[in-house]
Amino acid sequence: MPPPGDTTCDAILGGRLALHQPRKGHRVGHDALLLAAFAPEGARHLVDLGAGVGAAGLAVLARQPQAHAHLVELDPPTAALARLNVRENGLASRCAVVEGDVLALARPGGPAAPAPGAADLVIANPPFNARATHQTSPDARRAAAHMADADTLAGWMLAAYRCLGPGGHLVLILRPDALAPLLGGLAGRFGAAELLPVHPAPDAPAVRLLARAIKGRRTAPALLPGLVLADAAGHPSPAADAILRDGAPLPAQR
Repeated sequence: MPPPGDTTCDAILGGRLALHQPRKGHRVGHDALLLAAFAPEGARHLVDLGAGVGAAGLAVLARQPQAHAHLVELDPPTAALARLNVRENGLASRCAVVEGDVLALARPGGPAAPAPGAADLVIANPPFNARATHQTSPDARRAAAHMADADTLAGWMLAAYRCLGPGGHLVLILRPDALAPLLGGLAGRFGAAELLPVHPAPDAPAVRLLARAIKGRRTAPALLPGLVLADAAGHPSPAADAILRDGAPLPAQR
């Protein structure tokens, strides 16, 4: 655990969740809540890959009381904060933290849980900055959370495929420039993909891409109408406010 003075405890979702997180470095932002909002309803066994302090996975559990979860996190101090957040939000009976490498999941010699094919929902916010084109953060944990090699996304999607049972859902949040590797990773494994661009303001280019797909399906992808986070004056849009303040889900399109 980081020393107490190095962490804060912050309320999200209108106070429904309280999260201990590092005071500096990688902190919970909009991405985790957008990811949780794009998760389909009805999950029974959720796996959150690269869970950090648990924001996205716990937000799904707060909305779906029937679900259980494994939060997978490689960094030991961050995993310790995730365990603390699970306990202090009263979710220990429904949620366990797995300290380990995402790429080793559901493989011989990897973590004992989650078991291969056991999940019906996997969510992930994979590292998204290519090391060759982005400056690495001086904060080691922030760098690990954000910096990726060429095959990182493919490896995470393959790990999700191993964890999911037939018909299970994969939900990701990415940068828009990850569209090509995303489609490559889906090919032959996932289908019926829904792609939702996220725009910071009207007429602004998308800054994030939400993706949702189903294991074993072959239906072609669909590009959904974009989600705009704020109006021209900078005020949160009604849809964004419902997600970030209340944890409202983004509706399924198909």
